[in-house]
Amino acid sequence: MANIKSAKKRILTAERNHERNVIFKSTIKSAVKSVLALAQAKEKDQEAIKAALSKAYKLCDQAASKGILHKNTASRKKSRLTRAVNKLMA
Repeated sequence: MANIKSAKKRILTAERNHERNVIFKSTIKSAVKSVLALAQAKEKDQEAIKAALSKAYKLCDQAASKGILHKNTASRKKSRLTRAVNKLMA
């Protein structure tokens, strides 16, 4: 355990940021799963898929801007999601 006051503060800050990052990443994963579930459904609702895809894009962009995800990681996730949806819609 840290003895220096600033080190103790850094530990608390790191824990808080870790919790925030885990929650944000989990939200992104849930959004991706919902998009894929909508795309795999027998009755495909184009508007619902577009809305869910837009939400997933927005979450990825927010995570990249906050430093939770690297910008290339966010871009890769969006690209792979788009390719998967296009493949399921064809």
